[in-house]
Amino acid sequence: MARFFSHFRLLRLSQLPAIMLVSSCMIVGTNYTAPDSITPDYWNQSLASDLNSSNPSLQSWWTRFNDPTLNLLISKARESNRDLAIAYERITEARAARGIPRSQLFPNIDFDGSVSRNRTSENIGLPGGGKTNDFWTTGLDASWELDFFGGVRRAVESADATVEGVEELYRDTLVSIYAEVAFNYIQIRTLEERIRVAEKNIANQEGAVSLTQDRLDAGLSPELDVSQATTNLATTRSIIPLLRNQRNLSVNRLATLIGRYPAPTQSLLGKSKGIPVPKGSFGVGIPADLVRARPDIRAAERELAAQTARIGVAEADLLPRFVLSGTFDLQALDSNNLLESSSRNYGFGPSFRWNIFSAGRIQSQIAIEESLTKQAFFNYQNTVLKGVEEVENSLSTVRNERDRLNELNTAVTASLKTEELVTANYTEGLIDFQNVLDAQRTVFGNEDEQAISQGQIAAGYVSLFKALGGGTEMQAPAVEQNGKP
Repeated sequence: MARFFSHFRLLRLSQLPAIMLVSSCMIVGTNYTAPDSITPDYWNQSLASDLNSSNPSLQSWWTRFNDPTLNLLISKARESNRDLAIAYERITEARAARGIPRSQLFPNIDFDGSVSRNRTSENIGLPGGGKTNDFWTTGLDASWELDFFGGVRRAVESADATVEGVEELYRDTLVSIYAEVAFNYIQIRTLEERIRVAEKNIANQEGAVSLTQDRLDAGLSPELDVSQATTNLATTRSIIPLLRNQRNLSVNRLATLIGRYPAPTQSLLGKSKGIPVPKGSFGVGIPADLVRARPDIRAAERELAAQTARIGVAEADLLPRFVLSGTFDLQALDSNNLLESSSRNYGFGPSFRWNIFSAGRIQSQIAIEESLTKQAFFNYQNTVLKGVEEVENSLSTVRNERDRLNELNTAVTASLKTEELVTANYTEGLIDFQNVLDAQRTVFGNEDEQAISQGQIAAGYVSLFKALGGGTEMQAPAVEQNGKP
């Protein structure tokens, strides 16, 4: 056995210079170079007063909201979100898959053995008929396909890029999950604020019903006033169940995101402290920063690299394949003699195989890989464009919603004053009740829109942080083995 490997090793060493010469002179496919990213020099949307163009630091952007409950929910999502667990297992899968093409760079060795007993017939006229013989054999089979033209190396290159791309997709899942947790949390707090506003206006409108009833009993107002006040009150009350249902849906979604059920998630939420808004000034960078910051853009670039290498894998089929192979066996009729040197049987030598006709199959496969590479390139460009679009949309939302909230604040103040005046005038009999109804509806509408706008601003910041690629890290999520939250 040792003698066989010495022959095999000498054969490989003798061919090594030729292998290295050919391999260094020619490798199939195209050497990959990262595409140039053409991005705007500046954002089209003007920045809000608390934003600037300095380099962003957004790894833990949610802490800017100064909300301990939000921080806790993000931590729970990092630990137990099932989508994160799936994304991390895809990294494990990709890393394991990378070992398959890498293994093709090395020899393949099989160890086998067998034993059989044979008896020849006594009735076929051959000498030695009726004898029983045992046959013992064990040995090694080895083969090594030499990567002369780099097809295997291109496969390894593609697998390496795929692993890096899957790692970026994990980071992109982190970005999305963190943002969705924040979106739902802000939605819950916004709905709670809208419920509070509705309940406050209900109390005010209940006073209006009592007022009209008292004036009706005193003969100062018609029954129509009572009917209108009651209708207005019932209409406002009907909004509460709708808001509560929307809040329940958001809690249920948040529970799934943090890997728990709704009841314990409700306990985590605690008492509302209002709609959170980020504090302080922070940078959003420039468009060119997106290419480095957003994991989906980096993942698209890695997929382009992987796909480019697959062209070389396909082109390798146009060229001959060279294989060094050998066998070494020990064979004997008696197990006592199996390990003797006289039992050895071996053979080794090179061989090649060249597909000289495939009816266009190989060329078609190359054309497919080239088309897929162009698709990957266009997808990369499109991902960059979408990234810029998302940032621009978020910048526009934050700035314009802030302007809208300023006007709503003025409207709320004015409408409250108007309601106070018309109620006093109605009580004194100077105006009819329709003015009171209009004033109450305006107050409720403005205060409800004020709460919605505050939630939109908070959600706009979350969208901005997400669009800038905030929240990326590389950490394995901890999920209990039984899969229970």
